[in-house]
Amino acid sequence: MAIDVVTVDGPAGAGKSVCTRALARRLGLEYLNTGAMYRAIALKALRDGVDLHNDDALAALATAVRLESVDGRTYMDGEDVTDAVRASEVSLNVRYPANAPAVREIMVQQQRRIGASKPIVTEGRDQGTVVFPDARCKIYLTASAEERARRRLGELEARGESADYDEILRQIVDRDRSDSQRAVGPLREPADAVRVVSDGMTIDEVVDAMERIVRQRLTIFNA
Repeated sequence: MAIDVVTVDGPAGAGKSVCTRALARRLGLEYLNTGAMYRAIALKALRDGVDLHNDDALAALATAVRLESVDGRTYMDGEDVTDAVRASEVSLNVRYPANAPAVREIMVQQQRRIGASKPIVTEGRDQGTVVFPDARCKIYLTASAEERARRRLGELEARGESADYDEILRQIVDRDRSDSQRAVGPLREPADAVRVVSDGMTIDEVVDAMERIVRQRLTIFNA
């Protein structure tokens, strides 16, 4: 049975977090950043010295840690880690928990529990294909690798971190390959999703396009 969930999938750096958060705010719905959940596990593993190549250790960590999403911010064991999970070291290592089958199973169950309790706008890599395949509204938000690299460079520089465009572009291409080829929860464009390509668009223009799609498809806005 179709459910009133809005899924926004797409590759890293496409603007999912910023645009989906703004979309949820406009619609008055709860925003769930699933990518931040995996980033939080990577952050916790790095802080605690957990072997990122040990899936069992990562699963144990994921079971023990308490993750919450409140007003679009991510909390880990009560600590607001919304900004901390965006650090370069976390970005380079998030693929380990994201590729661990046991960790993904734990995260997917948590995401479904949240989605079953209320209408939400959720973003990630597999929300419309694996987590919420029966969602009424699915959006695939993407942008060229070059556009995403430019955005990431600006984000890092704004935080005072030194960065190199060519290296960032290489990392994005590698990340796309890793995300699409992973055995569990690979990045896929849902067959029934509406594609939004954000190259050359402002955040407001992207959110406007997404809002039109949601209001056409979601039951709670067409009752």
